[in-house]
Amino acid sequence: MSEIPEVDPAEAARLTDEDDAVLLDVREVEEWSAGHAPNAMLLPMSRLQDEQHVIPRDRRIVAICRSGARSGRVTLALNAAGYDAVNVAGGMKQWAETGLPVVTDDGSPGSVA
Repeated sequence: MSEIPEVDPAEAARLTDEDDAVLLDVREVEEWSAGHAPNAMLLPMSRLQDEQHVIPRDRRIVAICRSGARSGRVTLALNAAGYDAVNVAGGMKQWAETGLPVVTDDGSPGSVA
């Protein structure tokens, strides 16, 4: 199996805060609704094949899920399709444990489901 390129949550936040990258959350809608990273883009892994065209090709893609497993598979698929993608090691669980913000759609504090 190919090596999955990864960044830690702090580096993922830095990349996306500087607008150099898109944080792509590949969890399901229910997980997203409980809490997600600010400014993330939702595209569940289950819809990736049909909706991959909405992912920008001109910026690095930083993929995230709950633990890093699904987003790791998405990272490999995106890189195989010509994107510049990296996985967030540890996913949203590690993101939250690092102290980075987790919010709901209305901006209030969220949780990792």
